[in-house]
Parts: sequence; structure tokens; C-alpha cells
Amino acid sequence: MARAFGGPSKYIQRAGEIDRLGEHVAPLGKRALVLIDGALFDRLSARIGESCGAALDIRFERFGGECSTPEIDRVRAIAVAHRADVLVGVGGGKTVDTAKIVAIDTAARIVIVPTIASTDAPCSAVAVRYTPEGVYEDSLRLPRNPDAVIVDSALVAAAPVRFLVAGIGDALSTWFEARSNIESRTDNYVAGGFPATEAGMAIARHCHEVLMRDALKAKIAVEAGLLTTAVENIIEANTLLSGLGFENCGCSAAHGIHDGLTVLDEVHGHFHGEKVAFGTLCLLMLENRDRAEIEAMIRFCRSLGLPTQLADLGIVKDAPAAIERAAEAACRPGNIIYATPVPITVAGVRDAILALDAFSRSIA
Repeated sequence: MARAFGGPSKYIQRAGEIDRLGEHVAPLGKRALVLIDGALFDRLSARIGESCGAALDIRFERFGGECSTPEIDRVRAIAVAHRADVLVGVGGGKTVDTAKIVAIDTAARIVIVPTIASTDAPCSAVAVRYTPEGVYEDSLRLPRNPDAVIVDSALVAAAPVRFLVAGIGDALSTWFEARSNIESRTDNYVAGGFPATEAGMAIARHCHEVLMRDALKAKIAVEAGLLTTAVENIIEANTLLSGLGFENCGCSAAHGIHDGLTVLDEVHGHFHGEKVAFGTLCLLMLENRDRAEIEAMIRFCRSLGLPTQLADLGIVKDAPAAIERAAEAACRPGNIIYATPVPITVAGVRDAILALDAFSRSIA
């Protein structure tokens, strides 16, 4: 009869909000370490410095590119030396996950400023750690969520459209993986694990509805350099709805297959959400969902340019052997794939992936 719900203390989404960042950081502390994605460092550090003014003692640091143990250790040492009482993560999923981990390690407050809507990492108390080479290592369940998530929708909409589409791919898994966890009676990621609340399930379901309604409109608008209501809705779905949905309901084979795919060199040029979108299609095949549902999601992904076949991920040479390796990695003991409400074996996962690929190729 127990249940639990978690999320960030505050979520604000508004065009130009990065120029008001100081208003959100100042109440939380006096000494801030601002970790900024490397590609954005030169452009945003001065802008953030102006927004924070003289109220904060700020140290800016360029993110090293991978949420790995060496990078976490490096940033932690800087935070300790600066005596930072607030960690501000500015960038994509790996930047913000690194900031979250370091903030927890140093007892600092957490402010997350996603500059792209490519993953649902910003709002959660979950962080994914990779090797320095980008291979999935483990997922960390942190004891608290960010204090504030500040989304400048104009900044997000100005990023290349591929980031937004990848975020749609990540968010696409939210409802389907929530359904897996509900059916398998697997606990969520809140406070050590509880059954999902009605609120969590409703958010996950509504996330899917927003994607189906607004995803293609938002993609077209961003390609044209426009910030529309559909774009704002998809930014919220990718960031807030998906983040609350996955943390409060759980992940399953869509992310488990993503994690397995990271052992293949061929996929390292693809974004997290692109691989998760493909994993979602494989999840539906693994669960033997209705043919019409699988076909509809394949067509949805195609309309956005998300991968639906192994070739789309660059897996073309000796695909069965490559997928065997990926399935073995996905089925490691303790992996989230076991939240899927079907028997999980390496052979079963391998064949589901290959069957999805064949099914997708059969659809004109």
C-alpha cells in the first residue's frame, strides 16, 4: 500500500531565463561552482556572470565531456577548493549528471540549467556514469533531487534540432517503460524504491500524449528557427514530464538495451535519446505488444528521423554477432532490463532486437 513521489523543488521554463539565473542561485548559497558544457563555455560564462552580479563568488569550470569517475573526481576537487555551497550544471545530460553527483558528494545545493532538451536527466535524482570511453558503467540513485531546474526555452530552441529530436526519443520510452514497471510490479527510484503513485503514472501517460500531439510540429518549428507553443510543450515533455515519469515509475528494457548497445563502437556517434528510441521499439517487440502499436511507433520515429533499424545506428557488419554482445551487456545482473514483465535471457533480448530490425524493414 506504500507509494512515493520525487522531483525537483522548483522548475522554471521561460525564454531568456538564463539572464535571471542569479535570482535562482543567490537564495541557495554564496559560493557557486558553475560547470559548463565545453562547447558553450565561452558563450555562456560571461552571460551567467552578469546575471549573478556581485552577490555570488563564482568559479566557472569547463566540463571535460564525459560523466566518468576521473571527471567527477576532478570537478569534486575544484568544488572543495572553491568551498562551493552551490553546484550549477549548465549543458547536456552528462554535464548535469556530473554536477549532481559532485553536489551530493560535497553537500552543496544543486541548480541545473539544461541548454538542450535531449534527455530527461535534469529533474531527477538519478545520474548515469560512463567509462572515459563512453561505455555505460552504472546508474547512481542520489539521495535528493535538484533544488532548481532553470530552462531557458529560447536557448534550447536555438540548439540544433537533432538534440530536441533525441530528447523526444528519450521521452518516448517514458510511458512504455512505466507500463513495464507497473505490470512487473517493480519499484520506482524514489527513496530506495516504492510503488508508483497515481500522479507518477498520470505524468508518464501524459508525456506520451504530448509527444504524439506536438513532436512533429515542434521539430518543424525549430528547423525554421521558431519558438512556438508546440516547442515549449515538447521541451517540457522531454525535460520535466519524462524526468518525473521515469523516476517515479521506473525504466526497463528500452534503457537496458541502450546500455547494452554502448559496448558497440558503431553507436558512439549517436545520442542517448536516439539509442533509447530504438530500444523502446525493441522493448515493444520483447514484450510482444500489439502489432499496430509497434508499427505506429516505428512510423512516429521515422517521421522525426529517429533510428528504427540497426543500419540507422551504423550496425551493418555481422549484425547478429554485434547484437549478441549488446544483449549480453544488457542482461548483466542488476541491469534495469529485468523490470520488463517477460522472462529476460540473452537469447530472448538478442532475438527481439533482430526481430524489430526485420519488422521495421518490412514496413514500407
